[in-house]
Amino acid sequence: MLNSFAANGRPNEVLTVFRDMLGIDFEPDGFTIVSVLTASAEIGALALGRRLHVYVVKVGLVDNSHVSNALIDLYAKCGSVSDARKIFDVMGLGRTVVSWTSLIVGLAANGFGKEALELFSVMEREKLVPTEITMVGVLYACSHCGLVDDGFKYFDRMKDDYSIVPRIEHLGCMVDLLGRAGRVEEAYNYIITMPLEPNAVVWRTLLGACAMHKKLELGKVAWARLVELDPGHSGDYVLLSNLYAAVGRWADVYVLRKTMVKNRVRKNPGHSLVELRNSVYEFVMGDRSHHESEQIYKMLADIAERLRQEGYIPRTSNVLADIEEEEKETALNYHSERLAIAFALLKSLPGIPIRIIKNLRMCGDCHVAIKLISKVYDREIIVRDRSRFHHFKGGTCSCKDYW
Repeated sequence: MLNSFAANGRPNEVLTVFRDMLGIDFEPDGFTIVSVLTASAEIGALALGRRLHVYVVKVGLVDNSHVSNALIDLYAKCGSVSDARKIFDVMGLGRTVVSWTSLIVGLAANGFGKEALELFSVMEREKLVPTEITMVGVLYACSHCGLVDDGFKYFDRMKDDYSIVPRIEHLGCMVDLLGRAGRVEEAYNYIITMPLEPNAVVWRTLLGACAMHKKLELGKVAWARLVELDPGHSGDYVLLSNLYAAVGRWADVYVLRKTMVKNRVRKNPGHSLVELRNSVYEFVMGDRSHHESEQIYKMLADIAERLRQEGYIPRTSNVLADIEEEEKETALNYHSERLAIAFALLKSLPGIPIRIIKNLRMCGDCHVAIKLISKVYDREIIVRDRSRFHHFKGGTCSCKDYW
């Protein structure tokens, strides 16, 4: 039951079954623990993961390499890279290729791309052979650090040194690598000449790069392919709408939104989760459903004032709607991650890191604002958005403003 729920992306049911198992005094084994750790990682439940870690030590499963690998994955996916590294170091000779891969991918996803590449170099010196997944992590690290030349070098070595036949995931990483670096035309040429048939994810990656770099004509090409391959995907409509808005085509934005309504395409609403004292709180943009919303909005006002004193100017270009500038500033201030951070500042002790999970990509303005919040309030803030982690501390971010 645990594995079935885990394999079908239902982590909450995994945790429920595990609780029921403990309630009938049925002792879990290593396979059970791996499933539960994996579920905890998927929902970013760090506090629960730490309790499971204590349980693993208590029942003597700490030397089980599968469990240790799951712990590395858990801590990395919860944004606690230092804990993932500790598990990795303690494993010593028990480390497998999976252990190395888990940490390499975890470092890359958390914005520590150069550290991920350094670890890969150490892995090679240890004479370990990387897997297809290892190389996805390496290429991902290059993509999120803007290391285009290095990315192509590793891609060639993957084929030449390790005889790994590129899969669509590797090719997609190369498209992402070029697209993020602003080389959108090259990304398109790469797609139309790649040895495998590009899937919807690859074309979506190109559309995202077009939206980021305002490449309207190529964006329309990517959109046309997506309509054929994956019609009705809400994220594609959002990306195209963002592209139209970015180049000031508000009439096209309006028509596209009408088409979404006509075709019953529902946009996934943005939400942010924050875990405090064994409870998870959810916020959506402009949320006033929380019983302490009055205090939260007072805290937001205090944050806004202190950021202004630091010289913060809202980037209203990130509000992709045809509304007045003052309304845009208000909309930015009420994004779900800012509500979650305001609540965490109110309810947590000074110095305690704040961990946020957001289901969508963070906008550029929130990225700037949260960097300043981390400095003004002297807090480490870890945000896991749809594509990666951002570790904000002292006014800087681990992504170095490249994501």
